[in-house]
Amino acid sequence: MAHDAVVPLLLALAVILAAASAGGWLAERIRQPSVLGELIAGVLLGNLGILGFHGCEPFKTNPELAALAEIGVIVLLFDVGLESTIGDMLKVGRSALLVAVLGVVMPFALGWAAGAWLLPERSVYVHVFLGAVLTATSVGITARVLRDLGRTKSPEAKIILGAAVIDDVLGLVILAVVSGIIAAAAGGGGLPILGVAWIAGKALGFLVLAIVLGSLIARQALRWFAKAGMPGTLLTSGLVVCFVLSYLAAAVGLAPIVGAFAAGLILEPAFFAAFEDTRRGHTLRSLIHPISTILVPVFFVRMGLLVDLRSFADPRILAIAGALTVAAWLGKQACMLGVLERGANRLAIGIGMVPRGEVGLIFANIGVGLTLAGERIITPPLYAAVVIMVIVTTLVTPPLLAWSFSRRGGRAS
Repeated sequence: MAHDAVVPLLLALAVILAAASAGGWLAERIRQPSVLGELIAGVLLGNLGILGFHGCEPFKTNPELAALAEIGVIVLLFDVGLESTIGDMLKVGRSALLVAVLGVVMPFALGWAAGAWLLPERSVYVHVFLGAVLTATSVGITARVLRDLGRTKSPEAKIILGAAVIDDVLGLVILAVVSGIIAAAAGGGGLPILGVAWIAGKALGFLVLAIVLGSLIARQALRWFAKAGMPGTLLTSGLVVCFVLSYLAAAVGLAPIVGAFAAGLILEPAFFAAFEDTRRGHTLRSLIHPISTILVPVFFVRMGLLVDLRSFADPRILAIAGALTVAAWLGKQACMLGVLERGANRLAIGIGMVPRGEVGLIFANIGVGLTLAGERIITPPLYAAVVIMVIVTTLVTPPLLAWSFSRRGGRAS
């Protein structure tokens, strides 16, 4: 019967949302991002089997729960895109651009090197994907810490946040290229330089077309939605744009999150002036918040569920986790070399670019779904090592960022 698939999902959602709420609350009590608590809650649920309780094991393979988690991450990237505009990205200046480029190139190279050193028996594609996992910075976590420190208007904050947005765009392009290369290799053929260039061009071309044409089409479509005068059209129209671009991204061989991020970028607040919801003081982000409150934690808890703590009985996995963490840290410290403004707190900028948070998990999750010669690119033990890297880089950033500002003195901005 149809409800046979729904009933197990109901129990899974009840347990996961309760665990996410508890984990997020505890994390915020110790001044850590709630995403960290949700991730750890998932890790604990997924490893109750070690204590003899296996009731949560079906959650790991429930296809309906996996689908909800995927929608959750699409909504998350859409929301991240809504935080920025094309104008913001054009105004960030040379420092933010240099910081972003260095913050992608160096972690990519170090992650690749760490994989080649510690996993010599694995394919070069695995080493390259590990480099890709380390590229992006978590905009949400960094912004949250800067806000808590009262530094959101400081020059360092503007450089960090501008660079983090560019960082994510570059990271998504790298992810698209690496995933395309692996998919081509899995199909039995090599990929020449022209093939790599085609994938990179396709990723960049999609983003450009989505931003340029998407803005024009979305503006006209939103005017039509606004004239309809139906209740809830602001939220509905925003999600339509998000899901259409996510589908188109997948249709051209890119991750759906690329389309979701592009959708968020093109939907500027001015587009929604004619909506009744806007005149009542609502914004698209405020209307999406209840949806993301439900679906996004499902993604993070499910990511934690996939971590098998027994993997760490292998000292080599601990070594890989340590190496990835060091590579993640050192790679972002290279960002300091891109700061051109005199007197800027370069150390704070380097530390502010460190947290991987949800972005690292999203990349790793895509790696779990890629296979080559019958083996996953990101195996469960390797996934566990990546999660440790994400947890450590997320944990160390708030106290170290506060210290980096305090050592320079001065008032919060």
